[in-house]
Amino acid sequence: MKCERCDNEATVHEVTILKGQKVEKHLCESCARDDGIAVQGVSPALQSLTGALASVSGPGEPEAKAPACGGCGLTYKEFRHHGLLGCPDCYHAFEALLRPMLERAHEGGAEHVGKAPKRSAGALERQREIALLRKGLAEALAAEQYERAAEFRDRLRDAGVDVAAAREAQR
Repeated sequence: MKCERCDNEATVHEVTILKGQKVEKHLCESCARDDGIAVQGVSPALQSLTGALASVSGPGEPEAKAPACGGCGLTYKEFRHHGLLGCPDCYHAFEALLRPMLERAHEGGAEHVGKAPKRSAGALERQREIALLRKGLAEALAAEQYERAAEFRDRLRDAGVDVAAAREAQR
C-alpha cells in the first residue's frame, strides 16, 4: 500500500473513530512523523514478548544447555532473538521455557481453550466442568483424599453423571 502523501510504501497505519466514523491513515514513516504520529521501530507486542523471553532465561544462560527444536532446528537463542517459533514442534521442544511466559501473558492460563458459538457455549461449558470434576476426583483418589473425592463425586452426580459407570469405563 502506498503512502497517502507521497509514493513511498505505507508502513504506519492508524485507525481512529471520529464522531462515530472510522478514519484510516496510511503513511510512510517520515510522513507519519511529520503528522505527529509516534513511530516505533519494533511493535510494542514484539517488544513485550522479547522482554518476557529475556526474563525467562537470564543473561548468563549457557548456550550449550539451550534446547533446539527437533523439527526445524530452531534454537532457543534464535527464538529469543526473533520472537517467532519455527514450527509446531517448537512448542514441545521449548515447553518448559514457554509455559511461565504464557501463564504471565494469559493471567495464569497456559492451555488453549478455544472459542465456541454462543448457542453451544452452555453445552461446552458443562463438558469442561465435568472434565475438571473428573480430573479432580482422580487426583483426590490418587492422593488418598477420600473426603475431597466424595465432594467431587457428589458434584458429578449433581451434574447428572453416573460416576460408577464412568469408573467402570476407565478400567
